[in-house]
Amino acid sequence: MQMDSRAGRRRRPRFVSVRSLPVLLILLAAAYVFGQDAAPDAAGPPLTGEVAQTAADDHANGHHDPVTPLLVGLSLILAAAKIGGAILVRFRQPAVLGELLVGVIMGNLVLLGPTVFEFLRPASADHPETIASAVSTTVDMLARIGVILLLFEVGLESNLGDMRRVGLSAFLVAILGVLAPFGLGWGVGKWLLPEESWHVHLFLGATLCATSVGITARVLKDLGKTDAKESQIILGAAVIDDVLGLIVLAVVQAIILNGSASLAEVAIITGKAFAFLVGAVVLGEFLFPRMYTIAARLKVHGMLVVTGLVVCFLLSWIAGLVGLAPIVGAFAAGLILDERHYAPLRQSDEGSLEDWVIPITTLLVPIFFVMMGFQVDLRSFANPSVLLLAAAITIAAVIGKQVCSLGVVERGVDRLSVGFGMIPRGEVGLIFAAIGRGLHTDGHAVISESVYTAIVVMVMVTTLVTPPLLGWSMTRRSEEPSLPA
Repeated sequence: MQMDSRAGRRRRPRFVSVRSLPVLLILLAAAYVFGQDAAPDAAGPPLTGEVAQTAADDHANGHHDPVTPLLVGLSLILAAAKIGGAILVRFRQPAVLGELLVGVIMGNLVLLGPTVFEFLRPASADHPETIASAVSTTVDMLARIGVILLLFEVGLESNLGDMRRVGLSAFLVAILGVLAPFGLGWGVGKWLLPEESWHVHLFLGATLCATSVGITARVLKDLGKTDAKESQIILGAAVIDDVLGLIVLAVVQAIILNGSASLAEVAIITGKAFAFLVGAVVLGEFLFPRMYTIAARLKVHGMLVVTGLVVCFLLSWIAGLVGLAPIVGAFAAGLILDERHYAPLRQSDEGSLEDWVIPITTLLVPIFFVMMGFQVDLRSFANPSVLLLAAAITIAAVIGKQVCSLGVVERGVDRLSVGFGMIPRGEVGLIFAAIGRGLHTDGHAVISESVYTAIVVMVMVTTLVTPPLLGWSMTRRSEEPSLPA
């Protein structure tokens, strides 16, 4: 994805170094100290009756503006996320890992006492209308919009033409890359979580399906191997893998919400997902060029990004209406908005749609990753069953992607490199886990806190091991002496 794959094309800022670590620690310490006073106010009484009047009077006098806790929280979240990401990039790891770790640290500062970040947790049932609840809801909405835009960006970086040209090997690798991890994930859930419902086992399998194409693309670019046959198969398969993974997510989500999983229902849901994607492609081919031609005539600055976001949000809304995850619509929007569609606006010096979207995702996407880390309770690791589950699904995630390399049919292609390149789950796995946390059956979240923690560990491990494994495999391959003729 953009934040990883583009890293090699931009000059790295000079402040990106281990020297950033003290700054990050100072920010977190400031959050803790500030929170000693801020947290009690943030979790204060409901904004009703006399309290509401007092708040209004204070606001009139310039005190206790309800937006100030949000501003403080967002400032610390964004600053810490960027510094954490910079530190990880310095160690040749994706920035997303740094943002996730910052979230874990922030979320667990509450173990030491109240912090400024405690208002990000849901307010108590006794006081559902507190300022803390309002701020928490606002940050949550920003994170959700960040996910929508992240998938929109992934779609923009994908290309339908490239998907049609990837060849048989990439297609087979993608198919196996969904089926094998799904089956292994379901099996691990059935084995280690026998007391949980089949919904949990199903969603655990779905979480292991997708591949983070951005992380692999960054590693291949750093190695200078983007033109290798293995790289072409990996990148082509990873894009198809994302599409299939989103379809699997849509099917699993609908099955869980419906509470049943007959063959006919699965077929209907799958058909609905495919129909949505095909319909979006057809819509893009016939409607969007005309839409951008009209937009170019308006001669208003910023029409390219505005029309692109309108398409993204509308398709996300339509996806939700037909029972699919909104991120499916966002991905479809990015997939069908090809450069040739908005050529009239590019001629007006509007630039690239991806370039316009980057500043927005730079602001909102880190909020999502920090919030995902915020939900990890380190106390869960005191439970051996959580550690066992994390280890098991990580092994299943790695083995599942090694199985997919059996889909390579060309001779002379290193299957080991293909398998290693498909390992990272990255941000895609986190998005799936977040959706699982939001799904409820019988009043309980499908993905519990302990299962969520295990999934986050799996995402982090698969993301960490991919660069060294893929680098070793591709380098080993290039250094092998050629056989004499």
